[in-house]
Amino acid sequence: MKFLEDVAKEKYQSFTSNHEKSHFLQSYEWGEFCKKIKGQTPHYVGMTDDNDQLVATALILERKTPLGFSYGYAPRGFIIDYKNKELIKKFTEYLKEYMKKNKFIYIKFDPDIPYQDIDQDANPIEGGNNNYELYNYMLSLGYIHTGFYRLYEGNQPRYTFRIDLKRDWDVIKSRMSKSFLQSVKRSYQYDLEIDNEIKIKEFYKLIKNTSERDGFNPHDEKYYETLVDEFKDNIKFFNVTIDIKKMMTKIKKELKDLKDNIASVNKKKLADYNDKIKRLEKEQDLFSKYPEEKRVICTIICISTKNRIWSFFQGGDELAGATCAVMRCYYEAIKDAFNKGYDFFDLFGTPGDPHTTYKNLAKLHDFKRKYGDKYIEFIGEFDLVNKKVLYKMLPTLLGIYRKIRR
Repeated sequence: MKFLEDVAKEKYQSFTSNHEKSHFLQSYEWGEFCKKIKGQTPHYVGMTDDNDQLVATALILERKTPLGFSYGYAPRGFIIDYKNKELIKKFTEYLKEYMKKNKFIYIKFDPDIPYQDIDQDANPIEGGNNNYELYNYMLSLGYIHTGFYRLYEGNQPRYTFRIDLKRDWDVIKSRMSKSFLQSVKRSYQYDLEIDNEIKIKEFYKLIKNTSERDGFNPHDEKYYETLVDEFKDNIKFFNVTIDIKKMMTKIKKELKDLKDNIASVNKKKLADYNDKIKRLEKEQDLFSKYPEEKRVICTIICISTKNRIWSFFQGGDELAGATCAVMRCYYEAIKDAFNKGYDFFDLFGTPGDPHTTYKNLAKLHDFKRKYGDKYIEFIGEFDLVNKKVLYKMLPTLLGIYRKIRR
């Protein structure tokens, strides 16, 4: 075995892109993105076997401290065979030497490995699959587990929904909720157009709209521009456009027809008839607020590896909600991933407490569970520590340093 402190770009990309368990957060592209946007220094390390073939890699994102030391983060862990304990042990030994040599206080990693099978309330399923043995083995090698957090306390979500695409489409569809499929069906009455053009400016307006509504701070426009530049062929936009002018003409005609014929409506159907008029009048008022003939009302940004895909960002305005465009957009993205032969479609994070009192997170969970399939709990974050005293002091010291800078 041999440890490589700097795996060549082509070699690293070839190994990660062809590995069946790779995650886009482990990619060379993500490392370069973090260097440009977050000021982190990416290190592409690896380990080869006796035939000089890579058997493990890791993207380590380094942050410097005012003390002259660094700390690192390996997003979604190492690309390695987690069933091979000897490989993990040897790679860990090399990492310990690497940290000493390069003055790392610690390196954090959060592997894309499920911890245990859970039910819809995030409770462990008795007799289900688990990775308790791997968890205990990591502890035996000196890793420190930072806790089984259930919300968004870590670097990445510890829970997600994943749609297994290695089945017939009818089976996948049967796992989706009835309300979701009804919303998708309803979306067709608005003649929505779906395209895959890269529309950063339109998306940025949508994500700002979403952030104001849901109470979070979006990244700046440069963030999304850089993301597109780095991932190129592995990033895909799903945009939903509505023809406002066409819809206004359609609504006015429907309203006229309804009002012209209301006198002949059976009394039993009159309430439903009036409800339809009220709905159309409400839609007419909403659409009339927008002067454009056509408008992008929802966008999802997905990022993929060779055989997996994640929905990374989603933005939408009030028209998206009124026309079920968000549901339609996800449906089209999932179906596209199925047609392309991906193993799964990951919704990139949900709370581990479906009944959380944080309303936005509870709403997020309720929204994502409608797409169906498996609710997953990941194993969590591990820290491999080199400087124990500094490791304990670091959160306090960084807090003081950031306060002084502010």
